[in-house]
Amino acid sequence: MKTLPYLLALAALTAPPLAAQDDPAPTENSIVVTAQRSGAPMWTIDTPTGTIILVGEIRAIPETTPWQPDRLKDATAQASRVILGARPKISPGDVLRLIFSGSKFTKLPDKTEAPEYLTPQQWARLAALGEAHGEDYARQSFLLTSFQMLRKELRFNRDTADEPADVVKKAADRADVPITRAASLRGEDIIDNLADAPPAAHIPCLTAAMDAVESGPDVVEQRGADWRRYDIPAVMANPLEQALGQCWPWADETLGTELRTIWVDNINAAQTQPGVTLAVVPLRVLAESDGVLDRLAAQGLDIAGPAWK
Repeated sequence: MKTLPYLLALAALTAPPLAAQDDPAPTENSIVVTAQRSGAPMWTIDTPTGTIILVGEIRAIPETTPWQPDRLKDATAQASRVILGARPKISPGDVLRLIFSGSKFTKLPDKTEAPEYLTPQQWARLAALGEAHGEDYARQSFLLTSFQMLRKELRFNRDTADEPADVVKKAADRADVPITRAASLRGEDIIDNLADAPPAAHIPCLTAAMDAVESGPDVVEQRGADWRRYDIPAVMANPLEQALGQCWPWADETLGTELRTIWVDNINAAQTQPGVTLAVVPLRVLAESDGVLDRLAAQGLDIAGPAWK
């Protein structure tokens, strides 16, 4: 009988430890908790067959914003499927069209100048900003001027952190999680849409961009901080976010409406899918008045997450 303790000890050494056995499958709740620990604002919808996680994305997050992309990577790897934003299909022909018609997108038409489209007050603001920054905006297209001011004067797309859509795509690719694009837009349609827009259609974008520049560079850091604090109304009211939302393509009546409808349709379709669906959606599309969250709430869905209005 003296050998019995030795046999028991040997069995204990050779048997696989409990921790080394197959890990239990992650639960829907554990995936949600992991995603929430990333710090990105998100909303969850429980369906009869699973859970939908809507991650509210802003582009060009300042690198000083303390969010944890690795947590979102972990959640993505455990999700059943991922939905990402629309991806334009750009053909070589589309690129050539853009090159050969470049002045159509960069200059006002028919040698016209900005004062012919703007009120005296709007032109005075634009001319003052141009003089202050050593730029001549008289002949330049309003859309190009808007983005140039935001990029050069606010530097909002410099020194940025990882963005949720990029984080989720890379993690899903590595983990072989199926990716669905909310839509595939033809490059030809996008170029035609932009080319057909008259200069006046971009004046709200220009006005909002001037508001943002005049507010000063602090709006960039504040937008990131409010996003991380889940203060969604503050993000939506931020002059930079207002400017981006007032500009093409989101402000375009045809293309913007199509993009919003596409998201609602995709989320409604996900309600019939089992497991966890993780979708990364532009925050402005989620939280704007009559946006995706408003439309889903109007359907009677129980949406858990931060207040969006």
